[in-house]
Amino acid sequence: MITTIFFWGGVAAAVVFFMYYRVRILKFVGEVKVELDKCSWPWDPNQTGFKKYKELIESTVVVVISVILLAGYVTMWDFLLSHLVGWLTGASFYK
Repeated sequence: MITTIFFWGGVAAAVVFFMYYRVRILKFVGEVKVELDKCSWPWDPNQTGFKKYKELIESTVVVVISVILLAGYVTMWDFLLSHLVGWLTGASFYK
């Protein structure tokens, strides 16, 4: 019962909000549509199937490999510097 009241109250509030700000909302949606039409999407709309997403998949693979390499680089330097500082100060991080 109370859930139903909250649900319909939320729906009513959303309708009132939309009616009050409808001009701004519709203007915003129209501007978003215009900007999306200017975008260059990473696939040719005439292609179908798996080839359609070739550039997207290749870019994703490049990003994943770059993140793995960067994580390895940072981890290596963290390991080396923590052991160097431990050796210089006489503290041992791993006992």
